[in-house]
Amino acid sequence: MSARQFHLNAFLMGVGHHEAAWRHPRTEEHRVLDVGHFQELGRIAERGRLDSVFFADGLTIGPRIERNIQAVFEPITLLSAIAAVTEKVGLIATASTGYNEPYNLARKFTSLDHISHGRAGWNIVTSAGADEAANFGLDGTPQHAGRYERAAEFVDVALRLWDSWESEALVLDAESGVFADPAKVHTIDYDGPRFRVRGPLNSPRSPQGRPLLVQAGSSESGKEFAARYAEAVFTAQRTLAEGQAFYRDLKSRLPKYGRAADELKVLPGLVPYIAGTEAQAHALEQEFTDLISPDYALGQLSRLLGVDLTQHALDAPLPPLPEVTEFEGNKSRYVLVKELAENERLTVRQLIGKLGGGRGHRSFAGTPEQIADELQSWFENGAADGFNIMPPYLPGGLEDFVEQVVPILQRRGLFRTEYTADTLRGHYGLDEVESRFAEPRAEASA
Repeated sequence: MSARQFHLNAFLMGVGHHEAAWRHPRTEEHRVLDVGHFQELGRIAERGRLDSVFFADGLTIGPRIERNIQAVFEPITLLSAIAAVTEKVGLIATASTGYNEPYNLARKFTSLDHISHGRAGWNIVTSAGADEAANFGLDGTPQHAGRYERAAEFVDVALRLWDSWESEALVLDAESGVFADPAKVHTIDYDGPRFRVRGPLNSPRSPQGRPLLVQAGSSESGKEFAARYAEAVFTAQRTLAEGQAFYRDLKSRLPKYGRAADELKVLPGLVPYIAGTEAQAHALEQEFTDLISPDYALGQLSRLLGVDLTQHALDAPLPPLPEVTEFEGNKSRYVLVKELAENERLTVRQLIGKLGGGRGHRSFAGTPEQIADELQSWFENGAADGFNIMPPYLPGGLEDFVEQVVPILQRRGLFRTEYTADTLRGHYGLDEVESRFAEPRAEASA
C-alpha cells in the first residue's frame, strides 16, 4: 500500500461543468436554483470521503445571458446551507480581493468555519474582468501586478484579523459573568497602502484558526503569491509534462518563504467522462460538445482572450493575438488557450469544443479503470498531490466518480477509506493555526 495518498476536491458548478450541461438529458436544468441539489452534491462528495467541495464565483453575469450563467448563488451563503446537511467534507468558496474589504470577508469566513465546525476554505482570486470592474464603479480592468499587490495586503490584513482572538479568549463563565478575556482579544491597528483596519474581528476565533487558503493563478505573479500564502493550488495543465513542470516550479519557490514542500498541495483539474467502455465515454463527451451554442462559446472565448471573436469564422484559426505581456486579464489561462490553439493548429470551432467542458482544464474520457490509471500516473510521476475533479454534468457525473473511480483508488491504497480528521485543514494534513498573539506567552511558559 502506498504511504502517500492524494487529495480529492469536487469543483461544482450549477448542473455541471460543461457549458451545455443544462441542455443535456442527464441533467435537470431547473435545479440550478435548487439549494437541495447542492446539498445533495455535498452529501455525495462526503459519501466518497472527498477532502472538499469548491464553488467558483464571478461578479458579473457574463457575455451571453441568453445561453448560460455560470454562478447563480453567492458561494459562502450556499456553503452554509451545505454545511447544515454534511459533517466532514470541506467547504471552499471563491471570494475576490478586488471587490471586498478584509474585515467583512474575514468575518464571513470565520462564520462559515464556526457553522461547519472547522471546514471552511477560501479560494483567493484577484478579479480580472472589465465587466466585473464596471459593476464596482471602475472604468477598466486593474493592472495585473496591482491586483496581486492588493491581494497580498488583503490577505495579510485578514490573517491579522483572524489572529485578533486567541483560542482561549472566549470564556463563557456564566457564574462569574465573564464572556471573554479582554487580554486575549487584540486590536491589529493596521495602516497600509490600501487598507486601514483597527480590529479586532467581531467574532471569536474559529475552530481551524483560519480557513484553508487556496489559490488558482498560474502566472508568475500567481505562482509567487501561491508560494507565499496558499495551502492548496487549483491549476490547469493539459499534459503530464506540463503538470510536472508546474509542480517543480511551484514547489521550488516555497523555501524562500520558509515553507516545506508538503505545506502546499497541487491539485490539477480534470473533467472526467466515465462510461463502461472507452468508446462509450468518448460518445458521451461528444454529446455535450454537440450541444455547445457557438455564440455563447465565442463570447466566453472573447472575454478570456480580450479579443472580440463574436463575428469570427468558426472554421478559421484564431486571429493573431497579443503577447501575454500586453494582456491584463487572467494571464495563465490566456497562455494556456493561446498555446493550445497554436500547438494543435485548431480552428475556433475545434477550440471551443475543447474548452466547453472545463475552460482549459483537461478533459478525459474513459472507463473507471482508465480514469484511475490517469490520476495515479500524474500523482506518482511528480505532477500532482491530488486532483480537482470537475464533473461535466451533475449530480450523475459526481456520483459516477464517487461510486466507480474512488473505490478503485481506495483498493490501490491511493485514497482514504474513512475520514481521519474533522476539519478541512486536517483533511489536507495541516494543523490548526494558533494566533500570533499567543506565541510569546506560549514560549514564555515552555
